[in-house]
Amino acid sequence: MYSPPILNQFLLLFPSNNRAESIYRRSPFFTNPFRVFVDFIFSMSLFTYHHLFLLFLLLVLETFASAVGHRRSVLRSLEEGNRLPDYAVDLNSSSFESVLKESPASFAIVEFFAHWCPACRNYKPHYEKAAKLFNGPNAVHPGIILMTRVDCAMKVNTNLCEKFSVGHFPMLLWGPPPKFSLSGWDPKQEKSEIIAIDDARTAERLLNWINKRIGSSFSLDDEKYENEDTFPWNATVPEQIARAIYDVEEATAQTFEIIVDNKRIGEGTRAPLVKFFQLLVAHHPSKRCRKGTAEILINFDDLWPSGLSIDLQNVSLSHGQDVTKHFPICGREVPRGYWIFCRGSKNDTRGYSCGLWILLHSLSVRIGDGEAQLTFTVICDFVHNFFTCEECRRHFQEMCSSAPAPFNTTRALVLWLWRSHNIVNERLMREEKELETRDPRYPKMMWPPKKLCPSCVISVGKKGSGKVTDWNEDEVYKFLMNYYGRSLISSYKDDSITNIKKDESVDDVITTTHAVAVPVGAALAIALASCAFGALACFWRTQQKNRKYLHLLHSLKNV
Repeated sequence: MYSPPILNQFLLLFPSNNRAESIYRRSPFFTNPFRVFVDFIFSMSLFTYHHLFLLFLLLVLETFASAVGHRRSVLRSLEEGNRLPDYAVDLNSSSFESVLKESPASFAIVEFFAHWCPACRNYKPHYEKAAKLFNGPNAVHPGIILMTRVDCAMKVNTNLCEKFSVGHFPMLLWGPPPKFSLSGWDPKQEKSEIIAIDDARTAERLLNWINKRIGSSFSLDDEKYENEDTFPWNATVPEQIARAIYDVEEATAQTFEIIVDNKRIGEGTRAPLVKFFQLLVAHHPSKRCRKGTAEILINFDDLWPSGLSIDLQNVSLSHGQDVTKHFPICGREVPRGYWIFCRGSKNDTRGYSCGLWILLHSLSVRIGDGEAQLTFTVICDFVHNFFTCEECRRHFQEMCSSAPAPFNTTRALVLWLWRSHNIVNERLMREEKELETRDPRYPKMMWPPKKLCPSCVISVGKKGSGKVTDWNEDEVYKFLMNYYGRSLISSYKDDSITNIKKDESVDDVITTTHAVAVPVGAALAIALASCAFGALACFWRTQQKNRKYLHLLHSLKNV
C-alpha cells in the first residue's frame, strides 16, 4: 500500500489563510502528523508567511518576465484574422525542456527557424500541414509525434539553438521527446537518438521520411478515426497503461469543466464537491492535478460563496473570472484536447468515460484501509450529484445502494469498484450488440482479459447465451493494485525511470517543475523589499476583498 507525498505537494506550495485552514482541518484524508504540521504552519503570522511569499513570487516573476518574453499557448486555437490556427507547438528556452519531458508522444520533431528567414516563412505551411495530423484536439493520429518549433532569431533562444548546433534555417531534428530535454545535439556525435531530417522540403516529403523511419503509412489525406491500420495503441498491452496518466488528467479537467459549465455547484452540492476535491488532492495519480485541485480548494469560498442560490453564484462568477481558465485543475504544461490510451476507433466511443473509470480505479488503489468507507461515499456522492448522464448516474447509484458496506479495507473497495465496472460492461455489451453501436476495435469485455492477467481467470463457462467467468479475486486484487497503481504512474520512458533517486516518489517522474535559480543576494533583497511593503499589501488585500463583495451586492440588487 502506498500513498502520494501529500505534505510536499499540498502544504508548502500554498500560502496560509483562514479559508485554507478550515479546509485542511475538516479534511478526513490527512493523517494526525499532517495536522500537527499544519497547526505549526497556521501558527505563523499572516504578515511573515503569506505576504512575504506572495510578494517574493510577484517580484521574481516581474524580474524574469522581460527576459522570457510572452509565452504563447501550447495548444493554440484562436485564429488571427483569416489565418489558420497553428498546430506545431511554439517553444522557447523557458518551455522547451518541460514540454518535451512531459509529452505523451513517442517521437518529437523540433524545427529550428528564424522569423526573418524567407525560406522559413515559405516552409511553415508545409510544416503545419503535417503537424495537423499529429497535434491538436482534431489530430488524426494523436499522441504519436509532437511537432514543435523554436525561433532562433529570439535572443532568449540563442543558447538553446547553440546547444543543438543549429547552422542553417530551417533545420529539423527528430528523436524521442525526453532526449531533447536531457541533452543537446552534435552532428558529429555517434549513436545519438536525435537525428537530422534530411529530406523535408515539402509536407509530402516530410511525411514520407516519417513513414520510412517508423514503418507507418500516414497520408496527408488521412481523416480522423478512419485509418485504423495506423492506430498504435492497444489497451490489452500491459505497458500501455503508463500512457493513461495523460487521459486521467484529461478526464479530470473535463469533469471540472462539466461541473462548472452545467452550473452544478449549489448549496446542496458544495460539501460533496469539496470532499471529492479533497480526495483528488490526497490521492490523484498526477501531481499536476493534485496541485491544481488544491488551489481550487483554497479559493473555493471566493469562487462559490456559501449561502447564495445557484443563480446568484453565477452572477458572482460572471463579474469575476473564467474559473476553468484561471484555475486549470491539471496545469498547462502539456497539450490537451485529445485521448491517447482511451482513444476509440470511432469518434463517439471511449474517451471521457474510459478516462473517468481509470481515474476512479486509480483513486481506489491509493487509499488506506481507514479511508475505504469514506472514499466509497465520496465517489457515490460525486456520481450522484455531478454525473450528467442520467441513466449512467441511476445505474451507478443502484450499485452504491446495494454495496456490502461498510468497507473496512482497501481491498474491499478496490474489488467492489472492479465488479461494478464489469456489471456496467456486461450491460453495455448487450445494448451495444443489439443497437450496433459498439467500438469494433474495443468492444466491451469482462475485465481484465486473460491476456493481461492469466492468473486472474480460473475458468470461463456458459450461462444461457452469455459467458460466466470464475475469478481468482486474490490475483485480481494484486493485478488492480499494480495496473492502476505503480504501472499507471510509471513513465514509459525508460531513461527517466532509471534516473529516479531512491528517496524520490515514482509519481514525481511525470511532473513538471519550473524552479527559477535566484542568487542569494537577490533573494535577500527581495525579502527585505517584501518586509517593507508587507503592511501595504495586507491593507490592499483587505480593500480589494471588500470592494469585491460590495460589487457583488450591487450586482445582485440589479438582477
